[in-house]
This record gives sequence, C-alpha cells and structure tokens, in this order.
Amino acid sequence: MIEKIPVRTTRRQEFVDLTPKIQEIIRGNSIKTGVIHIYIPHTTAAVTINENYDPSVIQDILSTLEKLIPERGGYSHLEGNAHAHIKASIIGSSRFIPIENGRLQVGTWQGIFFCEFDGPRSREVWISFLPASANSPGNSLA
Repeated sequence: MIEKIPVRTTRRQEFVDLTPKIQEIIRGNSIKTGVIHIYIPHTTAAVTINENYDPSVIQDILSTLEKLIPERGGYSHLEGNAHAHIKASIIGSSRFIPIENGRLQVGTWQGIFFCEFDGPRSREVWISFLPASANSPGNSLA
C-alpha cells in the first residue's frame, strides 16, 4: 500500500522537513520494524536526508546548487526549468530508511526533506513500507 503525503511549496526552491509527518505515519500504521521507502513522483523535485537543526545548512545547500546549476544556464529544454530537472536528478527521487521500535532510524541531527526546485507547486510524497524478514528478531509490522 502506498500512502501519499500532500506537500504545498511556497517558493521557487525550498526544502520542506517531512520528518515529523513521516514519523506520524509510522505511528499511525503501527509499524514496529522494517524499512520505509520514500519516493518523489516528480521530475523537478527530490528527497534528501540532511541536518534539520540549523536552517543555514539547507540555505547553504540551495545556494551551492544554484551556483553549480543556475536557473538561467543556457539549457536546451524549452520549458525554462532544466535547472530543476538537473538538481532533482542529482539529489534523487527516493530514499530507504530503517525503522526500529516504531521510530525512524536517522541520526541525531538528521531530517528527511522534500526538495522543491520548480515551485511553488502542489506535490505528493509517496510512502511505502517493507517489513523485516520473518526470521529477523522484532520482525512484526504490527
């Protein structure tokens, strides 16, 4: 089963911290052990894991991406958003994260971010779960 999270972005380029919403979905589905798969079904958006404590980290990532892949870079793509396609390709459209004892297994300062590169837009994040194997300790999803 795929669970869909709506995301409404408000800026041309921004990162939205999905960590609390994803943890809420894990709790709501009573997931105890396994892996969560997070997928972005858009060609100008991505998902990444990085620091969610100091917002300047996100600003540094966005400004560095803009320096490397500027919005106006003489691209062939006629829609004017080639930079967004390139950034999304570099960052990536999916992540797998372990779940143990009903909690995302991310580092102390890590968060899961939806990466908008062609906003503002209404988007979706797709979530699915892979259970632990039947032979693993603490293998239940319930």
